[in-house]
Amino acid sequence: MPSDVEAPTPDEQATPLLSLRDVEVSYAGTPVLHGIDLDIAEGERVALVGESGSGKSTTAAAVLNLLPPGGVVTRGQILFRGEDVAHADPRRLRGLRGKEVGLVPQDPMSNLNPATRVGQQVAETLVAHGVATGAEAQRRAVELLGEAGIPEADRRARQYPHEFSGGMRQRVLIAIALACGPDLLIADEPTSALDVTVQRQILDHLEGLRSAAGTSLLLVTHDLGLAADRADRVVVMSQGRIVEQGPARRILGDPQHDYTRRLVAAAPSTTSTTSLAVRPQPPSAVDAANGTVPILSVTDLHKEFRIRGRSEPLTAVDHVSFTVPSGTTAAIVGESGSGKTTVARIALGLEAPTGGEVEVDGVPVTTARGAQRRAIRRAMQPVFQDPYASLNPMFTIEHIIAEPLRVFRTGDRRARRARVAELLDHVALPHSVAQRHPNELSGGQRQRVAIARALALDPRLVICDEAVSALDVLVQDQILRLLTDLQRDLGLSYLFITHDLAVVRLIAHEVLVMRQGRVVEEGTVADVFDRPRSGYTRELLAAIPGTEVFA
Repeated sequence: MPSDVEAPTPDEQATPLLSLRDVEVSYAGTPVLHGIDLDIAEGERVALVGESGSGKSTTAAAVLNLLPPGGVVTRGQILFRGEDVAHADPRRLRGLRGKEVGLVPQDPMSNLNPATRVGQQVAETLVAHGVATGAEAQRRAVELLGEAGIPEADRRARQYPHEFSGGMRQRVLIAIALACGPDLLIADEPTSALDVTVQRQILDHLEGLRSAAGTSLLLVTHDLGLAADRADRVVVMSQGRIVEQGPARRILGDPQHDYTRRLVAAAPSTTSTTSLAVRPQPPSAVDAANGTVPILSVTDLHKEFRIRGRSEPLTAVDHVSFTVPSGTTAAIVGESGSGKTTVARIALGLEAPTGGEVEVDGVPVTTARGAQRRAIRRAMQPVFQDPYASLNPMFTIEHIIAEPLRVFRTGDRRARRARVAELLDHVALPHSVAQRHPNELSGGQRQRVAIARALALDPRLVICDEAVSALDVLVQDQILRLLTDLQRDLGLSYLFITHDLAVVRLIAHEVLVMRQGRVVEEGTVADVFDRPRSGYTRELLAAIPGTEVFA
């Protein structure tokens, strides 16, 4: 064990709520966690940080015996209030899960029942643990959804998960985890799908719970700013081992281990003047003659939805206009429900606008048919927010990445296999994952597969909907550098939908800030970040975690 790992303090030794002692977890006889020692005291907030595959989520899952099939605790003890629950019987585990230890899992769509209304799913937790029944359980479920930041909670409790955005689904999971007032909350990337203002609201609520009830928090996150602001102690993991731990500000402000220093160096910052954004390539001769046709043009876009239970339609996009010149990156930021993802879906042809127009290379998306439509789809590829939902769980990774090549009849089987290997290299995945399935990969690895698939056809425009939100800072930095390298070398254009303003500062040329379907501010990165005109933009910037540590 490296000397950087600090021993638990005397207070932690005296009153641990949770203790992991020399814990080893193995899959098919191969250890993936190596001698983990970790204490969490009553009311303490501990953050587990590290790159994807470092063992963070495995450590959290082992506490509740929720390891994937094949995973076994092969050595050590997991003590909750002094009781070893590493090999507890099913009845004890049912009592532990939800009631004493709450869990916010990483993938919202795969952890919510698509056939059950969200309010009922929250109420089921209360009923299962005897906290409330009948109408009282339903009433309390609505309260919990409201506390988790869901507007119109009474109406939305009657909706199904597919009617919620990714961020809204994550809030439902948070409501379920907090329903029974657990002593320990294990939050596995609980806010990765949330914009910064809602993230702050949720974490303020968690902090209020911790302060009022003495609830402890084990936060698994790749967001170092979040760890700096919201944890008392940070535990850094790499390759299944703890390499450094200590007070959050000390570990992230003055890291001692080489690996921790690499993590901190890769974390993007909104105050940094460093940018990966490349200067756009000169327009082609044809574009120059015609006055530079933008790769994407959105004009007076309007979209209304009919919502069950509402007499008036919901205006999701309210007369939005912007362009993305060839070889540039435009970012759309705003809180969940602001309309940014709806704009992206209309641009991709997945939603029909109520009014307005979207053009790719001057060709209207909504009216294109036949070969023209096929050409647009080849020129424009998406990377969606939720990699688990966008990857077919029945297919191998090789099959998933090669699918666009098969659809467009590009190359033979040997050429497609070689292209898949090349794309895996691009997104820093080993070739061995090609024959695995999505459920065998971490959330960050699945997102890398989604990015590889989007790049398969060498598109000219990539629409990224929270494309790097699931990635740890090292892989995020690698992917962002890859995207900017491709932009420089190939003249690629990007429409970047994100809630991470630090990423926007790093890669974008132009920024649009959306709120309630409208564009409230737009301009260059420097103008929006350094001289924001809108009070809402200033609110977004003020809500970013870790500003002091990573300035």
